[in-house]
Amino acid sequence: MQDFKPGRRQAMKAIGATLAASALPMPFIQTARAQTSSFAGKTLRLLTWSDDTGTAALRNIAQTFSKATGAKVIADRADGTSGMVAKVKAAGDRPTYDVITLAGVGASGLADAGLLLQPDTSKLPNLKDVPAAYRSGANGFGVGYLLWSDGLVYNTSTVKTPPASYEALWDPKYSGKIFLPPPEWAEAVDLTIIAAKLAGGSQQNIEPGFRKLAELKDRVMTLGENPNQVADLFRTGSLDIGGIYSAAFFPEQIRKPEYNMGITYGMKEGFATQLMFTVIPKAHPGDLDLIHAFINHSLDAGVQGRMAADVLNGPVNGRAVIPAESRAFVPSPKQIAEKAVLHDDKALAAVQAAWIKRYTGLFAA
Repeated sequence: MQDFKPGRRQAMKAIGATLAASALPMPFIQTARAQTSSFAGKTLRLLTWSDDTGTAALRNIAQTFSKATGAKVIADRADGTSGMVAKVKAAGDRPTYDVITLAGVGASGLADAGLLLQPDTSKLPNLKDVPAAYRSGANGFGVGYLLWSDGLVYNTSTVKTPPASYEALWDPKYSGKIFLPPPEWAEAVDLTIIAAKLAGGSQQNIEPGFRKLAELKDRVMTLGENPNQVADLFRTGSLDIGGIYSAAFFPEQIRKPEYNMGITYGMKEGFATQLMFTVIPKAHPGDLDLIHAFINHSLDAGVQGRMAADVLNGPVNGRAVIPAESRAFVPSPKQIAEKAVLHDDKALAAVQAAWIKRYTGLFAA
């Protein structure tokens, strides 16, 4: 991530912290101070992704937490949420990890298997700045820490004004130069629901959605299974618009002007999000106060802003400040409050297999 004047940032952070503290109830201040007062020499074991998101979590959360508290964070990393779930299940009752960051479906699966400890929200004072919808999930065992956010990707050379509706995907002038998400991705499920709503249906009345998607059958250039290929098609002018899709799939390319890529979350119908969680394994080796302090730190407004900017996800903290160079690619707290539609993992899991089959059939070569 580019340098954005750390001296000024630290000065503003200090001023902001003073103002924020003066407005907080005394119990919140005392709790926050107590959480960071006695952790020097203690160790926390973190399990996170092996990809760029995991690297960003180590840089923006783990390293800054260690610097603030003196605690040591030892990280293990896994390929995807399924890999993390497998590691935790393999460990069983053996205390292995203290904190895990993962997607909602993984958190729910571990909770259902009885492998998680419910967090004590009284030890998470930063939750006060998180909207209620994003504070908790996985039957109360998960604490929301980022929003995977999907918008419409458009070619900044050929689409001069960011689309204000998903109806842009059906605009004939983009025929042959659009892409859609591949069928097995959650984005395809959310797109089907969006199509249904545009056609007068809903998640519970999905038939209008499949009929509307069928109109795109001969207009789609590709299903975006390979984000690098999608980015290259924008670079060469072969694509005009597509989605729903996340900027997080191509965090490097979308920042480079030669790729002609923009993303918008300003559609009147809203934009789809999936909540990502931090969870505590029931069998954990570390101190519970240390664990809660780490989770609370992950919700800090400054940490949230830097984390969101690094991985191009939405922050859950409503006071997060996104660094200026990333604001074009990340939904702001205001957009999240007004436009975000939260993906319902459990409800959609029941229909996803059938919908994948139908979606695949629609766009089969």
